[in-house]
Amino acid sequence: MDFGHSADESQFRDRVRTQLRSDAVATELARLRDSREREPDERGLYRLLGERGLLGVDWPRRYGGQGQTAAHAALAVEEMMRAGVPDTLFVNGIQTVGKLVLLAGTEEQKLRILPELAAGRRFASVLYTEPDVGSDLSALTTRAVAVEDGYRIDGVKIFNLKSGITDYGLCAARTSLEGSRYAGLTLFLVDMHAPGVHVERLDTMADEQFHRVELEGVRVGPAAVVGEVGDGWAVLAEALPLERTGFDFALRAERWYAAGCAGLALGPGPEPGPAADWLADIGRHGAATRAAALLAWRCVGSADAGRLDELRTSTAKWYASEQAASVARWAMTRHAADAPDDLADALDSAYREAPGLTVAGGTSEMMLQTISGFLFAAEPAPSAAPEVH
Repeated sequence: MDFGHSADESQFRDRVRTQLRSDAVATELARLRDSREREPDERGLYRLLGERGLLGVDWPRRYGGQGQTAAHAALAVEEMMRAGVPDTLFVNGIQTVGKLVLLAGTEEQKLRILPELAAGRRFASVLYTEPDVGSDLSALTTRAVAVEDGYRIDGVKIFNLKSGITDYGLCAARTSLEGSRYAGLTLFLVDMHAPGVHVERLDTMADEQFHRVELEGVRVGPAAVVGEVGDGWAVLAEALPLERTGFDFALRAERWYAAGCAGLALGPGPEPGPAADWLADIGRHGAATRAAALLAWRCVGSADAGRLDELRTSTAKWYASEQAASVARWAMTRHAADAPDDLADALDSAYREAPGLTVAGGTSEMMLQTISGFLFAAEPAPSAAPEVH
């Protein structure tokens, strides 16, 4: 899909495509595609992408980026996903942790961590969710207690992706029990190889496996704090829209829609009946998939304007994740048992991944609550009495 990009952006897209077709990247993509492992290690591919400047595209050059716009970064993500690059390491490490450090980190943190992430030499994951509180960060119980040389962190995080191969974990912990449940939260960059960090894989029905991370007396210094101590909620509130553009979900919907349409032949319109119903589904899902992409690109536009709009990002995340899940179910149903082996494998993987999309990065219910809050706030207050003319 082309949404009217500038000549410079179109040329950049062409350069990204050329880099993704290079021998080294193409060979690594083929290795991952043909691997018999359920979840092959993608770090070698990401090192190649980092060497080609495709990870921190819109980060300042002093932090290892390319100094480009959010639109250029989105174009790179589009082409990487269309080429078959698995995106979780990017979404977690670059789009979430990297952008948050760029937003709230110290200059020392930015210079130390961001170039390593952008080069694909180090990787990061997110440690937010806990077993008994789900994604309600205001109820988290992981404690970070001040000690003479920094903090001691104790707690359990769950449902984390790629934590078995990452180097940094962005951990939300409670540094104070005073005040409201939103007060006293602090963000830390935890060394995932440090003593006391225990990572356990949790099997799921999707290809990617979750992890349980236990933090047992993990020591971190003051330099590990991202933002101000006790100000974690405010930082997260500002940073969460960065991971809710809906872009990754819209691209999944695009890929799964193409799989659902595989094998179609152009010809005269069918008579009323099952065939015509399938044709209507194809049109409906095609329009909805394009709408998801348009909503995501609107978020990119607001990012380039200087600030992501939370209403737009919540809407894009909700719509794109729901559409991706819907089109995955439709594609599987359309092909049933008649798909060739390679297509059947892709559809099976999509069908198993789809349910988690409406939960990851904020559930659909949370997104609708956020959207409704904005809409109700925008309604004019009712008059005390009707005007008489």
